[in-house]
Amino acid sequence: MQTFQFAVKDEAGLHARPAGLLVKLASSCDSDINITFKSKTISAKKLFAVMGLCVKQNDEITVTVEGVNEEADCLKLKEFCEKNL
Repeated sequence: MQTFQFAVKDEAGLHARPAGLLVKLASSCDSDINITFKSKTISAKKLFAVMGLCVKQNDEITVTVEGVNEEADCLKLKEFCEKNL
């Protein structure tokens, strides 16, 4: 299992466009990918679940990646977050 934390920098938070891109990337991964925010854990492969977290600017999320390609998938997700969130 791979885990990383990320503080959202986008002033609009985790809004529809980046959330959709995140879900698209997560769905392309073989690993199970979860996001935890304020004690709520959801699948990063479900758009409404990601949007339902209501993540705002400067909020910190924890991303957990578990599966056969977890190291590569975790790296892809971490790079995505740094560039898009």
